[in-house]
Amino acid sequence: QVQLVESGGGLVQPGGSLRLSCAASGFTLDYYGIGWFRQAPGKEREGVSCISSGDDSTYYSDSVKGRFTISRDNAKNTVYLQMNSLQPEDTAVYYCAAHFLATAQAFCSLPRGWGDYWGKGTLVTVSS
Repeated sequence: QVQLVESGGGLVQPGGSLRLSCAASGFTLDYYGIGWFRQAPGKEREGVSCISSGDDSTYYSDSVKGRFTISRDNAKNTVYLQMNSLQPEDTAVYYCAAHFLATAQAFCSLPRGWGDYWGKGTLVTVSS
């Protein structure tokens, strides 16, 4: 069964940290660009951070640059998003997605129809 499963979300105080994981099964992530996207209530889904297939180049949105770090472990078929200095505006459902041979910046702009596979999301709530 082909699927992406996110984990690691939860409630954290402002200034805190969380690490999200995106585990793939049924396919290998090696040839896929992977992206983390988030959607807050009443807002459109936005690209937060993406990592390219092949050279593992990365892209971060301006809102998370310097605070979030994306990485992949192909041996574990898993991609991570380390989130530091979390703020209330980071509250959202976070989704991971995979697209064959995608580059980071292109994938994070979320062109229509991109995203071969999507996870079901994990909720991140930043609140005191």
